[in-house]
Amino acid sequence: MRPGCPPTDGDRLCSAAARGDHEEVRRLLQAGVDPNGTNRFGRTPLQVMMLGSPRVAELLLLHGADPNRPDPRTGCLPVHDAARAGFLGTLAALHRAGARLDLPDGGGRLPLEVAAGGPHGPVGRYLRDPPALPAAPLPTREGCVKRV
Repeated sequence: MRPGCPPTDGDRLCSAAARGDHEEVRRLLQAGVDPNGTNRFGRTPLQVMMLGSPRVAELLLLHGADPNRPDPRTGCLPVHDAARAGFLGTLAALHRAGARLDLPDGGGRLPLEVAAGGPHGPVGRYLRDPPALPAAPLPTREGCVKRV
């Protein structure tokens, strides 16, 4: 986006996610904004979201945000960012939505290797021994149930 150009839907959704503004994120998603749309820097809402807001992460994921899409500059995945910052709730939400915990970032590091508190802290323990994910129905954005 060039200076002076109006913000795109991707910019608006990314901005709301970065602020942790759950209601604005919800409003934009309900209006049909793409949860994988990018801002002017090529980053998605999951890549810029306020990591301490698992509700925003869950809302984006419920609407189809891709938890395994790497940041175009760093190669980091959202799970790397959540692990590095120590946000276990957000990390767990990403994992429940299908985020892979075994993918390296752009520097070849796994989420466990960058986990706040090291491998023995709460995030590290989760990454070393993640809970089994149930093959239970997952809610869809329409409120229906999708079988996996």
